Amino acid sequence: MADSDSYLKWAACLLRDLPSGCTRELAVIRTPITPSPGQISAAVAGSAADPPVLSARALRRAAERFGPDVVLAACTGPVVDVLVGEVLAGLRPRPVFVSGLPGISVPATEKAWLFRSGCELFVLHSGREVEEFSAMGRELGGGGQVGLARLPFLRGQEEVARIGPRDRVVFATQAKVPRRRQERESVLLALAELAGRRPDLDVVVKLRALDGERQTHNERHHYQRLWQSLVAEGRVRAGTVRFAAGPMHEHLAHAAGFVTVSSTAALEAIAQQVPLLVLSDFGVGAEMINLVFEGSGLLGTLDDLSAGRFLEPDAAWCRDNYFHPGDESDWVSRMVSLVGQARSGRLVPARSLLDGPEYAAARRRARMRVEVPPNVLRAGYRAKRRMRRYLRALG
Repeated sequence: MADSDSYLKWAACLLRDLPSGCTRELAVIRTPITPSPGQISAAVAGSAADPPVLSARALRRAAERFGPDVVLAACTGPVVDVLVGEVLAGLRPRPVFVSGLPGISVPATEKAWLFRSGCELFVLHSGREVEEFSAMGRELGGGGQVGLARLPFLRGQEEVARIGPRDRVVFATQAKVPRRRQERESVLLALAELAGRRPDLDVVVKLRALDGERQTHNERHHYQRLWQSLVAEGRVRAGTVRFAAGPMHEHLAHAAGFVTVSSTAALEAIAQQVPLLVLSDFGVGAEMINLVFEGSGLLGTLDDLSAGRFLEPDAAWCRDNYFHPGDESDWVSRMVSLVGQARSGRLVPARSLLDGPEYAAARRRARMRVEVPPNVLRAGYRAKRRMRRYLRALG
């Protein structure tokens, strides 16, 4: 099950890569960040049908009917913890719980490990990630095995249908970075300058969510709203830059260049041999979620973007980061071994580091996210904020 657009895309692709003979079921768990119907369709593009959106109670009933050997909890950390620790606890026979992260996970973070420490298998996508999280697991304890997979949505150029010329420059947004409005405006101004210099190019801002749709992380300054403000101020000309959603691989099939501040989509561009830029103007490091691109040969600037200069990745960096040979991936073999242990009664369940009483309040909050309808939950949050403001006004 998945709880947001990025996790749903990852889960759908990962399930598709399972060996033949596996029976798969995919569902979306209802939370405040549940993707819209359009986001769901884009995330599972190529599947026979869109997955259902289920409440926590309905998800539990579905798991009891299906009797899975494996449960893939493809969700944000607090939701993984409450699903494995409470909502799906006590299933008989007990399934193997698997989780993971849907994109670039460098550097490793304690929160990611803690929230998934109740799972028997943690799926990552590069040797560097496996090393960092394995070391963290040895230090913190808890958790299960760490498995290696290729990012399942990295489609090679030969796997993507070519439709028309490659005349598109695609900017992939990231909800969390850059944080400041002025920084985001500078990206849009550079894209507008490129469009003015190169009228032969279709300059597209590829959105993770249309304005008003939910996504994994809240986006304070949405690019579509910022563009409309820039047009109103006369700083850019309407229509020079286009905004679009939909599957990334379809945009890349038309792309002559790709740009991002920090996005897993950069890896999709590499897989499809699209020249690209990872913007370094706002810093390079863990805070900008682009530390992994150091040494990649892909770091560039807004000046490069406005001039249409795109780069090719370093081959050695690719081998070390996400483009390892397929035979090095071991997550499926680890999962099969764990299933064998579970069926024979030899599986030792992973020990969650968040089972203690000091985490009970946080888990109750997470449980509300999966059990209370989102509109009711949002109304409650608004009422709580109003009450706090009222109490502060009273002194």
